[in-house]
Amino acid sequence: MLLSEDHAETLPGIDDLIDGLAELWEETTGDEKVCIAILDGPVDLTHPSLAGADFTEIDTLASGAAASGPVAEHGTQVASVIFGQHVGPVKGIAPKCRGLIAPIFTDVVDGVPLPCSQIDLARALLQVLQAGAKIINISGGQFSPSGTAHPVLTDAVRTCVQNGALIVAAAGNQGCDCLHIPGSLPSVLAVGAMNAQGDPLPFSNWGSAYQAQGILAPGENILVAVPGGRTDTGSGTSFATPIVTGVAALLLSLQLKRGQRPDAAAVREALLRSALGCDFQPTAECERLLAGRLDVNGAVSIINLGERIMTSTTTQTESMPSIAPTENPKANDHVRPGSIPVSAAQVELIERASPPTPTTTSRSEQLRADMGMIAPSACGCGGGASSPQLAYVLGQLGYDLGTEARRDSFIQNMNEPAPETRGNPYDPKQLLNYLQDNPFGAASLIWTLNLDATVIYAVMPSGPYASEAYQRLRQFLQEQLTEGVERISIPGIVAGKVRLINGQVVPAIIPEIRGMCSWTTGALVQAVIGAPLPDSATESDKHERTVRENSVREFLDRIYFELRNLGTTPQDRAVNYAGTNAFNIDKAFESAAKEDMNLDSIEVGRSPICRPDSDCWDVKLLFFFPNRQVQTVRKAYRFTVDVSDVVPVTVGPVRSWFVR
Repeated sequence: MLLSEDHAETLPGIDDLIDGLAELWEETTGDEKVCIAILDGPVDLTHPSLAGADFTEIDTLASGAAASGPVAEHGTQVASVIFGQHVGPVKGIAPKCRGLIAPIFTDVVDGVPLPCSQIDLARALLQVLQAGAKIINISGGQFSPSGTAHPVLTDAVRTCVQNGALIVAAAGNQGCDCLHIPGSLPSVLAVGAMNAQGDPLPFSNWGSAYQAQGILAPGENILVAVPGGRTDTGSGTSFATPIVTGVAALLLSLQLKRGQRPDAAAVREALLRSALGCDFQPTAECERLLAGRLDVNGAVSIINLGERIMTSTTTQTESMPSIAPTENPKANDHVRPGSIPVSAAQVELIERASPPTPTTTSRSEQLRADMGMIAPSACGCGGGASSPQLAYVLGQLGYDLGTEARRDSFIQNMNEPAPETRGNPYDPKQLLNYLQDNPFGAASLIWTLNLDATVIYAVMPSGPYASEAYQRLRQFLQEQLTEGVERISIPGIVAGKVRLINGQVVPAIIPEIRGMCSWTTGALVQAVIGAPLPDSATESDKHERTVRENSVREFLDRIYFELRNLGTTPQDRAVNYAGTNAFNIDKAFESAAKEDMNLDSIEVGRSPICRPDSDCWDVKLLFFFPNRQVQTVRKAYRFTVDVSDVVPVTVGPVRSWFVR
């Protein structure tokens, strides 16, 4: 039942539920230099509890959603726990910090929630990171038996950690020994829920991964704001998570007040090290406490001492499909307690070669059929005009028909001259035959760039040379069908978003023709290492060539699979360009082959040497000597990529040195 303002005042405040919070508020209620991002549903910023809060809204794929409905309610509730102004009906944990609102969930047809894929979550993480977020709250997740994530999400989480941002995510509401993505990733701080007495709530998840990276926080009957100026109480890990996020933000603010450098990793360590476990207050099942209960006083003491212990931030790399918001197991009757929606349509998109035959199923019916319900679970934050978002992306080409009307139009037009052979636009071969005679039809398609079967961008040529870009896309599709082309590169500017026929929304890239390429790995390897050796070549030369060929292929495979990404951050654009232009480091592979070395790792970091008005990143390859039992020394090769232009370019020669 929704609460009146008078009734809300009779409930215990958040400071009554958390020992030490009132004392911490006497030190700080937040610092505007600490920027917190909320990745959730839309937020009702007109609510009295949020009036006066310093928010910036980020334009995401889910932006523009209605400010009412289940996900808007969820987003508003979560935001109020962190940012509720102390003059309003809901007091938030860190009301003076700055906020980024980045919607990742939205209500669609008939109130059915549209889930967020892991790739779209990765995209939103990178957006808020670039906007200055130091703490990122995700009151949601995806149930996962293994706890492993899609490589693109793993890469985005790793980038956040490397750039000093802390991700706080819900442990989930299944009430089992089970994991949630992204809470299960080692560098993330996972949050479970407990009652006012410190006992784990029955629905709060636990699991082996959470024992080292999860804490419990109050998650029962938390006073929250509801769209329309109302208040309510919420229970679940969704509400425990922003409590921990808010406390983390206060600890960062305290570091600033003490004259320390704000260190999100140190705050994470302080929260985990100070957590109170079974030794402090016994419980029947100690594993359900995760690493322990939130202890504000203990964390403050560690921050005041400036202590820090380094931890591993390695992440896992297996693939899982999607993320969605946790729900309130007490109050919401539109979903079952502790559950979130996930859609197979997010990862099983249009098939390039053999998509399903078009049917008359409505979009609403298709969405309902595709969706499954799974258990959920110095910075400036804005201001001023933003520069264009550059992208350099690798993937495979596909296409989408956009709407049912456009699909039917293609079917009719393709059937007119020869219905027995040219009637199916989902058959790429038939479609290319049609476009050969009707090239203007290419502009009516939504060309897509895919990672495996997942659409990550729409490719939308624009400008005076758009027709040539469409011709290039047709050529790429033909090469994929007839020549086995495995990969294409699309550089360009991210501008706007496009809705596909299945309802998925993806960002659009305006491509730069001069950087659009297609290739097979085998052909690129042969182009890098040169012409085949003559039959008269020595065995030593043949061995050296084989080692060199294997090294180049391994380098490319690691970029294409281990390091695959969305191609928007500078370091991702640099490594993607390296995977397109392996010629630049041919000398490294040639030298490695002569010295019988194998590739160990690929690293990307900002280059200390760069031209004025450029953005330079070093791609560093580390090689080891496999014949040595003790690896006391490795050899590094480094080349620099300038990513300041839409099409990157290498700068200077390849440099090498030995490292111990």
